[in-house]
Amino acid sequence: MADDDKDVGYAESYMTLKSYEKRARVERTACDVHVPPAADSIIGQCEYYYRPLQCQYTETVEKVTASSVWSTVKAFATSWDPWTDRDVSARLLRQRQTLIEPECTSSDWSRHSNFMMRHIGCGHKPPVYYVSYGYFYCSNYGAKLKPTLSPAGKEWLDNARFFLQWYMERGLEQNMLGDKIEIASKRPGNGSVKLPVPQYRLELDNKQFKDFAFKTHPLAYLDGGLADLQFPDLKEIMGGPALEEWADWDTYQQVVESGKVVAGKWISDAWEATKGDVADPVSTALGRLMEAK
Repeated sequence: MADDDKDVGYAESYMTLKSYEKRARVERTACDVHVPPAADSIIGQCEYYYRPLQCQYTETVEKVTASSVWSTVKAFATSWDPWTDRDVSARLLRQRQTLIEPECTSSDWSRHSNFMMRHIGCGHKPPVYYVSYGYFYCSNYGAKLKPTLSPAGKEWLDNARFFLQWYMERGLEQNMLGDKIEIASKRPGNGSVKLPVPQYRLELDNKQFKDFAFKTHPLAYLDGGLADLQFPDLKEIMGGPALEEWADWDTYQQVVESGKVVAGKWISDAWEATKGDVADPVSTALGRLMEAK
């Protein structure tokens, strides 16, 4: 007799009566590549990526110095097996059916925990992005950056966080439907993203997932209102990526893509503000012709 899902331990079940002292162990596996949509109320929060239920994450971040925290977190996220924390794994497994439902609002839901509950014992690991770039920058960078920004800058940070996750949802949604992702910015002129991704495979390929996420970053920053900010806010925001991350060409690309639109907006605003003080050459020429007559 099989135990109910709420009694399942660590990706295994028992196929004998509970009264038996010696019970035969049978491994249980699950591999569900269908990614359910996130609840609207969670999009825009750091918990969307991952709540660090397992103490290994917080212990890792707290034990390292500020200068090495990013490289440590990235290495940790690459090698970490979240199933090694048996207490947390059991806690999640007891609510597995809830955590894999579309638009789940459980306090233990995240893209990371949802992935875990859909991939049990099948060898797949959650995208490294969820814990490293996603959760670390959303929580650590966001918490340190926000107090340094103006009210407009704070509003941008909240908006950008929402759009980062909103665009991720659109990509995951499209990957469930076909072999390509096509996303246009919410604001005209802020760009678009087009890339081929095999159906159902976006979450299963670390590099492809990171490439997709990085391509949507400029859209999120610009749709959040980056081009409307003043220089002091932009200076603080540009100081965000960890020094080690600047060695990654993808970081430069997203900065360049965002910067082109910001620069264009500033040039346009400057022209609008000063063109009234600049003589119109056509009008000047016509005026001189009339005077000559």
